[in-house]
Amino acid sequence: MKSICAVEGVRAAGVKEGKFGLALIEAQGTAAAVFTRNQVVAEPVKLMRELMPAGFLDGIIVNSGNANVYTGDAGVAAALRMGEIAAAAFGTTPDRVGVASTGVIGRFPDVSLIERQCTAIAPQLRCDASAEDDAAAAIMTTDLSPKHALVRGDGFAVAGIAKGSGMIAPNMGTMLAFLYTDAALSAADLQAALTVAVDRSFNRVVVDGDTSTNDCVFVTATGRKGRPDPEAFQAALEEVCVSLARQIAADGEGATKLLVVRVSGARTEEEAALVARTVAGSSLVKTAVYGRDPNWGRIVAAAGRAGVSFDPGTMTVSLRSGDREVVFARRGAVLADAAALAEAQELMAGDTVTFAIDLGEGGATATAWGCDLTETYVEINGKYTT
Repeated sequence: MKSICAVEGVRAAGVKEGKFGLALIEAQGTAAAVFTRNQVVAEPVKLMRELMPAGFLDGIIVNSGNANVYTGDAGVAAALRMGEIAAAAFGTTPDRVGVASTGVIGRFPDVSLIERQCTAIAPQLRCDASAEDDAAAAIMTTDLSPKHALVRGDGFAVAGIAKGSGMIAPNMGTMLAFLYTDAALSAADLQAALTVAVDRSFNRVVVDGDTSTNDCVFVTATGRKGRPDPEAFQAALEEVCVSLARQIAADGEGATKLLVVRVSGARTEEEAALVARTVAGSSLVKTAVYGRDPNWGRIVAAAGRAGVSFDPGTMTVSLRSGDREVVFARRGAVLADAAALAEAQELMAGDTVTFAIDLGEGGATATAWGCDLTETYVEINGKYTT
């Protein structure tokens, strides 16, 4: 089993035809969701904001290739029709179906294509690794690889699949995630746990600084395994979300390296996260990572504009790789001599570059994830619709 199909009560299917894909994921249980904070939102997001407070889903339908954003009444009708089509496949009612879309903004969805694809794959709903592979591939757009995660807790499992590669920024980016657990939880408990988990994972990913219109994260609890320890479930859910967030960052459009920014010594977790996101999102830092340039001054500069008050004289900045560390500056003293910079450049040759920043102001920590910025990102996005 890959991940979601290792959770009792989950079945999946999917198809991809060129740029246009469709995934169905069937799972009955209590449910919760978190959505983009962009003021321009997709029609499916508007629909789900109305339906999700009921706290129960029987399944989810997701299309790729068309975002169904800025499409007016026709887009609303399309989102509603997607729910009806999936409800027929799941044997339920549209108010118990999650609807999500991803793709190009401002184009009207082809509902007939979605209906044809759903009719074709509904009989294929099943619980095995190939079903999950099909569903994960169906929701991809510019992604180069599908994204899966699974954590087994004490008597329960939490798992998920996601898509995301570009237009990724805090408050979520062009990403969709579908999470499942066989634990038994109320919708309110699920919502509380998911909100914290998203803040500590997807809301700390920065590929390019653009927050999308379609972002959503759903979680469904099938309840097959009974009630879990709340702290254990929270930890498992966060671990799944962080895994998927890292996979999204590593698969950033045109990326060659995963960028990890760990901030410690902050007064609050929120302040640590703000500094970490700002550094991870800095174009100057990202291009330096791409060029293996240990220009640590860019890290200091980005931290300083994050909007968090701290004394630069208490800051420590370093580069880490495995058990090796190069300290650029410690509590205001510059240590980056020629030998240190040469070692740092060597460490930056790997596929993961980790910067550590200690603000020296308190005991709170946070981590953000990003990627390098390459010529390929410009090529992809300069010709995205052409």
